[in-house]
Amino acid sequence: MRLALGFLALALCGSEVRAASSLSPEAAKPATREIFTAPLKELPTPYSANAARVVPFTSKPSDKPVDTAFGAYQRGQYTTAFREATKRIAADPKDAAAMTLLGELYNQGLGLKQDPVKAAEWYRLAAAQGDVHAMASLGLMSIDGRGGAKDLKAGRQWLEKAADKGDTTAAYNLALILLGTGTEPDQARAATLFLKAAEGEIGAAQHDLGVLYLQGRGVPKDPTQAAEWFRRAADNGDLAGEVEFAILLFNGIGLPKDEGRAARYFQHAAARGNAIAQNRISRLFVVGRGVQKNLVEAAAWNLAASAQGLSDPWLDDNLKTLDTAERSRAEALAAERARVN
Repeated sequence: MRLALGFLALALCGSEVRAASSLSPEAAKPATREIFTAPLKELPTPYSANAARVVPFTSKPSDKPVDTAFGAYQRGQYTTAFREATKRIAADPKDAAAMTLLGELYNQGLGLKQDPVKAAEWYRLAAAQGDVHAMASLGLMSIDGRGGAKDLKAGRQWLEKAADKGDTTAAYNLALILLGTGTEPDQARAATLFLKAAEGEIGAAQHDLGVLYLQGRGVPKDPTQAAEWFRRAADNGDLAGEVEFAILLFNGIGLPKDEGRAARYFQHAAARGNAIAQNRISRLFVVGRGVQKNLVEAAAWNLAASAQGLSDPWLDDNLKTLDTAERSRAEALAAERARVN
């Protein structure tokens, strides 16, 4: 994704908004848990790959050259960014982009003392000039009660305005709020907003839209659509989408079964630190499905998953035949991978 202005992140606003799959205990688990035979059903560990995941707000490419204020911001020269943005507003009291930049600097305490109240004031001035990023930030601050009283209704209204003006990340976060209400109309609206964000290549939205298609929430149940959106999320680097796609691919749900390709996705997600992927690829190494059977590799990935709290008695039982040298090699591999992550 292009970051023309390089700021206005939802994460920076400290939002408590969560991804769709963390809105309920069941949705927080992988949508499909059977990879092979019954033992996987014995693992009720919550799926945490995308817990507390947030998506940054990004700006549309500007038709103007990057100015010194935003250039300084992008280089981390926040004092200069503040000074230049202030100059811009002095020259043009309706410079909404500069106002939003000042709001962000105050919001995060970048180059000056953090002040949510002043941040909200600058965002509000920018929003009055039609700046969608300021609207989105005001929405998140209202939801969190930052810079003013907590006001969920106002927060939703600001996100609605930003989404209506084409801001895909505002659409994504508004969808999360709507899903939380549990009503059918709101779920249908959430699906529409997820689609808008997903078509904007936001990986988190692509994953969450896949979850809706898999569960039939707000859209007709459609495993094929779910698999396609999980694939796109995975290709955009979304870890949750990568794991979900691998599960469907391994089981042949929504697309042709391909254990070898699924194993590659599991291994890639495992290398990125996802405990469920580590557990699944460990199982595949034990039975030699999609990969060559390798108990040392299996033990290493099992150790990695266990270190994150995902224990698996089935794996422990199948790996108890390893000798001392093999266990040492597995421990060394697990330690090396932990250092990478």
